[in-house]
Amino acid sequence: MKKLKYLYLALVFGLLVCSVVPVKAQCAMCAATVESSSKNGSSKANGLNNGIMYLLGAPYLAVAVVAYIWYKKYRRKDVDLNMRSEKLNLN
Repeated sequence: MKKLKYLYLALVFGLLVCSVVPVKAQCAMCAATVESSSKNGSSKANGLNNGIMYLLGAPYLAVAVVAYIWYKKYRRKDVDLNMRSEKLNLN
């Protein structure tokens, strides 16, 4: 039964790898506008690239804020370790 699960998982993974479909990152209108305006010397392509970078950074910023709040909320303060003053023998 365990081998059947692994076989099924390998089959699904193989089908996912083989069924790759190429996609375009922009709609046809956006790509055509940016392409034609960059050939004419316009700065629309730079604005589009800056917008993509802004959207790329937003999830990382959100994760960083959540991690900082979690760290501040659950950090222990003034913890007493109660360690003995004897020397430790590790042999």
